[in-house]
Amino acid sequence: MSKQKVGLVLFWIGIVWTIAWESVAVVKILPLMHSLTLDEFNQTIWAFTGPLMMLRGVSMPLGAIVSGVGMLLYSSAKGSTVWKFGTGLFAVLIISLVVMSLNFYSAPVFGIGGTLILLSFIGILWFFAKERIALEGSSTTALDFRLVGYVFMLMAAFYI
Repeated sequence: MSKQKVGLVLFWIGIVWTIAWESVAVVKILPLMHSLTLDEFNQTIWAFTGPLMMLRGVSMPLGAIVSGVGMLLYSSAKGSTVWKFGTGLFAVLIISLVVMSLNFYSAPVFGIGGTLILLSFIGILWFFAKERIALEGSSTTALDFRLVGYVFMLMAAFYI
């Protein structure tokens, strides 16, 4: 199987995985949260510290990582780029899970995370401007839509 086909399969696996788990959350978990007390909810299969809720918790980032690796393979990115992307994001996922499992709130960690998100967005804007200058025609429209997506992502991260 070619690298592009593997990439496309990984992309769709990540998308289907994410949509399936988010659908489960909307159809099964949210109604339970609205009708049960916390103690009653934690006695169900969907308990907050249970394996299914943990799996549901990593469904979005895991699906995004798999889809991102798939798109890198599909677009014929270098092998080292694919490995750096996948390994780096997986490491971030593991670190965030470890921090979440400690069940503590730390203002400095929260501040550092927010600062990193903002600095990443500033870097995206910087590279966007450099890339936008070099493009012409319909490529600029696609790049503009990509920037809109980055802005929405920053807004979501800010409000979360």
